[in-house]
Amino acid sequence: MDTNAAQERFEHRGRGAVSNQTGRYEKQTHHAFDDGWGTIEDDAGRLETVLMKDTARKIITYNKSPDISFDRTVNPYRGCEHGCIYCFARPTHTWEGLSAGLDFESKLFYKENAVELLKRELSKPDYVPRVIALGMNTDAYQPVEREQRLTRELLEVLYAYRHPVSLLTKSALIQRDIDLIAPMAKAGLARVGVSITTLDRTLSRKMEPRAATPQKRLDTMRALADAGIPVTAMTAPIIPGLNDHEIESLLEAVSDHGATRAGYVMLRLPYEIKDLILEWLVQHVPDRAARVINLVREMRGGKDYDATWHERMRGGGPMADLISKRFGRAIAKLDMNHPVEPLRTDLFRVVEDRGGQMRLDV
Repeated sequence: MDTNAAQERFEHRGRGAVSNQTGRYEKQTHHAFDDGWGTIEDDAGRLETVLMKDTARKIITYNKSPDISFDRTVNPYRGCEHGCIYCFARPTHTWEGLSAGLDFESKLFYKENAVELLKRELSKPDYVPRVIALGMNTDAYQPVEREQRLTRELLEVLYAYRHPVSLLTKSALIQRDIDLIAPMAKAGLARVGVSITTLDRTLSRKMEPRAATPQKRLDTMRALADAGIPVTAMTAPIIPGLNDHEIESLLEAVSDHGATRAGYVMLRLPYEIKDLILEWLVQHVPDRAARVINLVREMRGGKDYDATWHERMRGGGPMADLISKRFGRAIAKLDMNHPVEPLRTDLFRVVEDRGGQMRLDV
């Protein structure tokens, strides 16, 4: 990891990344430098969000990853306004010639034809239904969803087609769609995960600035559980030296708020994320920056990242083993280690769309 990457230490209010470092596909790079006027450390002010249309050709993306529990996803948005500094999806923005840093959380794309594409692909004669993970690359309930309502409309399609869906979010906005998710869950067609990284409001604000506060996420779990929707808490990512001391308290809190299962993912640092994380650590927790990076490398065989299947989610070595054991003991104590009930695929049916609103009658 290049420590020279931590140069553009501007404070963009409401944003997670410290800089807009150049992506790996660009031929030219740019760096901030001190010109003697003392402006390099100035507060850079508010960075506005830009929303752009993304006309997709397909909406269902398939994967063959052996360490992921689903083989297909639907992502209505690219980029994510939540601004989580650790987000594994950040490097995907470099495919567009944009930065994995501030561009990822401020220059967003929405798939305006997502609903039509989903109907078309589900209606193909050779389509075989399996669980669709909705919004797994970037959060389907990020702030722009309030106005765009793409996730809501996609859920309405899945509801009408009686298609199984899994959702993972760190937003309280998912409560808006309980009227769809609850009957689907009752029919064995839906499950929900809520991601929570820390109970420390101050740390959360720095690390995931536009996501719901920790308490809002706990309240969301309670609202979902009270509606009869099984809730899994994802304590992700666990960052050694920063939030790993919270494992037990986090799990107790989510259990108290209705979560019946829990999982975790260790911090991953592929591509540009390694430098973005270092910048963030130096800016926000300089006293712990070196320790965090050294612990990450210890769990990755001395490297910043190891993409080996199964290892990439958990890491290896003494620290990774200790975290695994602590997590396992905690969920066993809280009775949160039950196997996942498979969602149903036998209820699937193709709905004829005659130009009006589809009937929602799960």
